[in-house]
Amino acid sequence: MKLIHLYRSRLLYGLLATLITGSIVIFSPQPSYGQSWLNWIFQGVQVIQLSNLSDQQEVRYGQQINQELVRSGRFRPSRNRALIQRIEGIGRRISQKSSRPNLPFTFQVVEDNSINAFATMGGFVYVNTGLVRAAENEAELASVVAHEIAHITERHSIKQMRNVAISQGLMSATGLSESNVVNIGVQLAVNLPHSREAELEADQIGLRDLKKAGYAPIGMITFMKKLTQKGSSPPALLSTHPATSQRVEFLTRAVNPDIAYQGDGLDNQAYQREFRSLL
Repeated sequence: MKLIHLYRSRLLYGLLATLITGSIVIFSPQPSYGQSWLNWIFQGVQVIQLSNLSDQQEVRYGQQINQELVRSGRFRPSRNRALIQRIEGIGRRISQKSSRPNLPFTFQVVEDNSINAFATMGGFVYVNTGLVRAAENEAELASVVAHEIAHITERHSIKQMRNVAISQGLMSATGLSESNVVNIGVQLAVNLPHSREAELEADQIGLRDLKKAGYAPIGMITFMKKLTQKGSSPPALLSTHPATSQRVEFLTRAVNPDIAYQGDGLDNQAYQREFRSLL
């Protein structure tokens, strides 16, 4: 009888030890860049794993970032329907030739005289009226739109978001909170420049898609040169899209002179009638 009691006691202690060990493994916080994932779970915060974002998730967060940009007054959306349709026409033409043609891209015009354009995750592209005014022809304007589309197709803002979240201590080992995704997305849209590597890749991909869409590739080179010639008053586009001289050299080497002027969008007078006259 004593032997049976002793055996049962040892079995019970063994089970308890196993449960306790398992509890430590399950409930011990994992190494993180910021808050532990346990804290976020207890607070009811949704944690986003940026590396596994689906297209649907990316679009949803892009919509939230867009809403916050408008709500906070970071930019003033244009109500010029005719101009918006023109920009949408360019955007649709290029995005359908991109590596993510099924992404529901949204193209918006911003009432701002500065020469600028930017993009956020989920297919949101923004073009300033100042940029429309600065372009000489549709190929030049289309080259900037193609560049911004490339930032989206290559998920540059998502990669940049991860780096910013880590540097600010906002990211756990399991991901980033939904509210931080939106907050950082707003920062990236209006303030933080892309890396040199991201800019060169967006130029390369954008140039490819520009040509596939039927636009003359020289438009990207001439507009980039125009930005470098602004002298003491560089356009706003250079604050978020740096390393312009190097990019001009890359594009010049990438475009075959024999086909540089082949394609649509080089009629300056048509651009004056169909775009600038709408401003």
